[in-house]
This record gives sequence, structure tokens and C-alpha cells, in this order.
Amino acid sequence: MSEAIDPINVIYKLQKYLKEEVDNNIAILVSGVDSMDKYKYITAKIHTSDQILQELSNLLNPKEPKNDDKVTRIRR
Repeated sequence: MSEAIDPINVIYKLQKYLKEEVDNNIAILVSGVDSMDKYKYITAKIHTSDQILQELSNLLNPKEPKNDDKVTRIRR
């Protein structure tokens, strides 16, 4: 009865959730915070979410080639 979960779909859902979290945290900063500690905490959350979003993006679209077909080996 268990359904197979598409990992790509999970990544897209995580990206959507994280983008919403970043937007919500930015809105909190724009409206103002009570203390410097709260400001630092929220900016750290935004930074962490951005890093995770970048890593998820890299998983979906790798920037580096996976194969070494273009590397010429020199034999002696």
C-alpha cells in the first residue's frame, strides 16, 4: 500500500517551502524586530535557508560535468 515517492518532487516541494520561509522572514525584518538578538537569529535563518536552496538547486542542475570524456590521458 505504500506509494513510491518521486525524489525530484520532494526537492521541488522543499524548495517551495524554503522560499516561503525566506519571504516570511524577510517580511518580519522589514516590519521591524524588537532586539538585535532577534535580528541576528532571523538573518541567520535566511542565510541558512539560502544555502540549502543553493545545494538543492545544485542537485537538480549540476554545474560540473560528471564524466571525464574530455580529458585526454597521456601515456608513456
